[in-house]
Amino acid sequence: MVVEPQRVVVTGIGIVSPLGLTAAETWEAIVAGRSGIGPITAFDTSGMEAKVAAEVKGFDPTLYMDKKEARRTDRFIQFAVAAAKEALAHAGLAIDDENADDIGVIIGSGNGGIATLSEQYDVMRAKGPGRVSPFLIPMMIVDMAPGMVSIVTGARGPNYSPVSACATGADAIGTAFNLLRLGEAKAMLAGGTEAAIVPIGVAGFVACRALSTGTDATASRPFDKNRDGFVMGEGAAVLVLETLDYARARGARILAELRGYAATSDAYHITQPREGHEGGVRAMRLALKRAGLEPEDVDYINAHGTSTPLNDRVETQAIKTVFGERAYGIPVSSTKSMTGHMLGAAGAIEAAFCVQAIQSGIIPPTINYETPDPDCDLDYVPNVARRQRVDVALSNSFGFGGHNATLVFSRFQD
Repeated sequence: MVVEPQRVVVTGIGIVSPLGLTAAETWEAIVAGRSGIGPITAFDTSGMEAKVAAEVKGFDPTLYMDKKEARRTDRFIQFAVAAAKEALAHAGLAIDDENADDIGVIIGSGNGGIATLSEQYDVMRAKGPGRVSPFLIPMMIVDMAPGMVSIVTGARGPNYSPVSACATGADAIGTAFNLLRLGEAKAMLAGGTEAAIVPIGVAGFVACRALSTGTDATASRPFDKNRDGFVMGEGAAVLVLETLDYARARGARILAELRGYAATSDAYHITQPREGHEGGVRAMRLALKRAGLEPEDVDYINAHGTSTPLNDRVETQAIKTVFGERAYGIPVSSTKSMTGHMLGAAGAIEAAFCVQAIQSGIIPPTINYETPDPDCDLDYVPNVARRQRVDVALSNSFGFGGHNATLVFSRFQD
């Protein structure tokens, strides 16, 4: 007997970002074209080439967990718990003994507890191995983000973390999508979280020549001719995904439908995509095919758009390969111009922005766009948000290691 794949819908969004501590605050800033980028305050950047980042401001973990748990969890875990709680509240989804086994958590991170690991290396060197925290491992490992969300919320369904560098958040959502389609769960909390703005994290990206050396809020300038690298960001985003049947049964408000997901590999280079970005082309084509949609159906693309010279050029090439001449008529924007690059959380927050664009009829801008690049010649929604109906939105996420992920969302229709 062949069972038809179930439809999957989005019913809740939770966000902690450099632009705000909730999804509503963040979206308001995105629409206004505000930047979350500024001088790094977490540590002294003396001697470092990178001086700016997109830090989360004013975050108090004790608003989401008790003080003891807050002391025993890394910042990336705290972000995940905060975003998950907001997403559940937004969805109006209460987890209890009757549904807990059918609700899972898939939340990824590119770097996990890198801050705690870095701090504990210093402790070991200064005071010896006997003084290393007994909480180092649970604070460091990536899967403790969904693990703690499960503990806090009571969700007892599938629970684990994909890790695919900057494609992590999108792959987490895609993995949850597939589990729901197959009937392995009725609802999932899915997304990404990151808190890697620490000396070793910044120094590492500087060493591989990936970060911008800009010194102000304009440092992230995707698709602009004068872009020189990405700006690190931090935060978390979590979506509540449900099977359509479950959402209907409980009377949930449906924000959008998740129609398609595809993941591919470049099989080429550890950090660089191939010219033409064949892997990205396949990801977009496969996601659209699985969604049952054609290129002409797409109204908006949230680009990976890192503000690095290579990525923005080859992503533009890939979009033109997939969409042909129509590529010039599709709004394409990079919200990383405002949030910075949230690494493992990037794909999740950008998926949320696609849902919010569908809901609001507002397409986010690419800010700091001043000098056109002949190699990047699409409509990047420069500097000012645009009011336009969006029925289908596509989100790209690409990561070190050659990981490519594309998600396709649409306006919900019975």
